[in-house]
Amino acid sequence: MMKKRPITSVDVAVVDIWNRELGHLSSRNFAHRLSASQDLVLRLDIHRKLEKHRGCVNTVSFNEDGDILVTGSDDRKVILWDWENGHTKLSFHSGHTNNVFQAKFMPHSDDRTIITCAAEGQVRQAQILENGGVETKLLGKHEGRAHKLAIEPGSPHIFYTCGEDGLVQHFDLRTGAATRLFTCQPIKDRWDFRPVIHLNAIAIDPRNPNLFAVAGDDEYARLYDIRKYKWDGSNEFGQPTDFFCPPHLIGDDRVGITGLAFSEQRELLLSYNDEFIYLFTQDMGLGPNPHPGSPVSMNSDASEIGVSHDSGTSPSNMDSDDKTIPQVFKGHRNCETVKGVNFFGPKCEYVVSGSDCGRIFIWRKKDGQLIRVMEADKHVVNCIESHPHTIVLASSGIEHDIKIWTPKALQKAILPKNIEQKPRARGWMYSPIATPQDLMLQLFSLPRRRFRTESNGENSAADRELLELILTFNANSDSSNDDDGDTASHEDLFS
Repeated sequence: MMKKRPITSVDVAVVDIWNRELGHLSSRNFAHRLSASQDLVLRLDIHRKLEKHRGCVNTVSFNEDGDILVTGSDDRKVILWDWENGHTKLSFHSGHTNNVFQAKFMPHSDDRTIITCAAEGQVRQAQILENGGVETKLLGKHEGRAHKLAIEPGSPHIFYTCGEDGLVQHFDLRTGAATRLFTCQPIKDRWDFRPVIHLNAIAIDPRNPNLFAVAGDDEYARLYDIRKYKWDGSNEFGQPTDFFCPPHLIGDDRVGITGLAFSEQRELLLSYNDEFIYLFTQDMGLGPNPHPGSPVSMNSDASEIGVSHDSGTSPSNMDSDDKTIPQVFKGHRNCETVKGVNFFGPKCEYVVSGSDCGRIFIWRKKDGQLIRVMEADKHVVNCIESHPHTIVLASSGIEHDIKIWTPKALQKAILPKNIEQKPRARGWMYSPIATPQDLMLQLFSLPRRRFRTESNGENSAADRELLELILTFNANSDSSNDDDGDTASHEDLFS
């Protein structure tokens, strides 16, 4: 008896068209199924390169309609692009005195209000005038680099920022004033040697804008509820409502989180430096008071300890339910820069991330399967942004251009061989060292680390750490005096 030919993605698309014509599949569902098609993901190719910036491009973001892309760079400029035709609609100086790290349109502002944050810590507003001019003004400031901002979904007025000073601020454009919500602090057993958590990322739950998450240079993502804040300042608002962390990373002080994102289904995606990407559902939280512990193995990766979609237990907690084990996505490398992570597809069917190897990685969300690797940058890919309505990606990194990806390739791509790499451990050197205060905090923490390394028989490890720390501080001090946006400086690597 002849074997049946397996149904391919093209066959499925033909069936969907047939069902749509018969009225069995609505036009909206047909569009969603088509946009989520793995066949299209495998045909993504560079549509065009957008070239005008004179420095590393640190932020890419679409407007609500998806016809305009806003970008920001080390050259301190913000550019609005007609990305489909490759033309610039507007280019202006942001008003920042250092690298622009994020730029976003405010919703329902007719694409005339843009919010930015940057390496000098400033948070600014750019208003596009009727005559085509641009007015910029200072809204607030962080004492340290401000990597990310998060806009309340659908709000033309409200957004949040976070910075390496650990501060989270709330902005309302109707008042023009910043509200300092709290400074993110470590869990209690680390208060003695780390007063604040340097924050890299912030995101708002799209289904419940009262909830937002922040993450930085420790292993936890923290979830907060703005409804617990009293606007008269009568209480301290700094205790998270929930913590998220893979079980095997609890207690590992060598890792931090560089990027996070919420899906439309309220899942939380976390990208760790020197580690992997993890997907959490709401019921995977550790609660408001997590118990600090020790990682399973300081030298083990997720695959070695069974953290995967088909594992039922974790050696760090043998009686854990399956629901406590997050989905893991691996193959990329996240060691050298502060990388974002994102969802892709009309219903967040895929996970996308850049890598130190200059490639874009795309995984299926449901099972963590790596399905696509794309060459995108000679050095590092930091930012990947999905179009709001169709299967289009924008990416940027250390190079000075932005790449637009559309499913135009005639042939479906196949995975290259030998992709998966175990991330290089950069450990505690991940923490930013930009000021004398940062240097002293790291020095004060060395005795604890020295005891741990010597107990493992590595007598000279702490001495090497001290030397590397001092050299890194000197290098950072030198690079802070260099304002040339066209070189790959320390600021480039941590953008």
